[in-house]
Amino acid sequence: MSTPLGELVERLGGQLVGDPNLQVSGIAPLADAGAAQISFLSNSKFRAQAAQSGAAALIVSNADDAFVASSYFGARIITPNPYVYFARASQFFASRDQIAPKPGIHASASVAASACVDASAHIGAQVVIEDGAVIEAGVVIDAGCVIGRDSVIGVATHLFANVTFHARCQIGARGIIHSGAVIGTDGFGFANEGGVYIKIAQTGRVLIGDDVDIGANTTIDRGALADTIIEDGVKLDNQIQIGHNCHIGAHTAMAGCVGVAGSAIIGKYCTFGGAAMVLGHLTIADHVHVSSGSMVSRSIHEPGQYTGFYPLAKNADWEKSAAIVRNLSTLRERIRALEKTIKTLTPQPVNQQ
Repeated sequence: MSTPLGELVERLGGQLVGDPNLQVSGIAPLADAGAAQISFLSNSKFRAQAAQSGAAALIVSNADDAFVASSYFGARIITPNPYVYFARASQFFASRDQIAPKPGIHASASVAASACVDASAHIGAQVVIEDGAVIEAGVVIDAGCVIGRDSVIGVATHLFANVTFHARCQIGARGIIHSGAVIGTDGFGFANEGGVYIKIAQTGRVLIGDDVDIGANTTIDRGALADTIIEDGVKLDNQIQIGHNCHIGAHTAMAGCVGVAGSAIIGKYCTFGGAAMVLGHLTIADHVHVSSGSMVSRSIHEPGQYTGFYPLAKNADWEKSAAIVRNLSTLRERIRALEKTIKTLTPQPVNQQ
């Protein structure tokens, strides 16, 4: 299904240079885009590639437009942030191809009599909705999901197949939870008595705000006493672990395999690269950016980029470095002793009056 380029610009904004009647059917990378597709240039390093692109139109910034226009003869959409424009364009084209799930409850679903399911919601095959759960307008719950008792699924939120959403947990509007995610599992809480672990009852909830994305097989533990809180706009990739009683600030994003231990408080607008780790009971300020693979072992009170890992090296070289690090304290004491010896052997200046 094609769309006039002018109609796309009317919807999304930007300055169009070219034929508004040009028909476009999708969006593609610079090297792959054809005569019916648009592409985007968000990194000036790819200016030369953009100039040779076969795309029907390019999304470009003001800074890149002058360079591209000298050798690219297709239409151009000029916008301050081409990558954001690309994201919105991708949503537009995806929506043209999607088949909206029909409202209603599948015959094989099990819905408790005390549950409240809005008539506009879609409840798929083999879904289980327990007592007191609230499913609000426009919600889509795909096959095999389990919605625990007294939980709340907010307006237009989509749970993909086989999500488990445990008792009393809540998510706000327009959320997305991908397959295999588990919300509201017990936190890892135990008391040790003579070497034997005694389980601490996990009686808190998980409270999730609006516009939150949660990736496949990500798990978020319920609080031990208070609640685990995920604020508005948080984006969690696949296979992330959020421990009990954590508080994740609004619009923070975490890449795959990040682990956050219990009771960590993370600020707003933070980012965490893949496999970054945060120890428990730490506080991280707003606008902190943690590099992939880093271990956060202390609280961070100032915004900025933080990195905590050794650079990759051959194994033999890494072992040598590790041996040196292990001996640093001994080397430090030897240096201090040498400094004292040198001081005693060095003639002191004579004070002449």
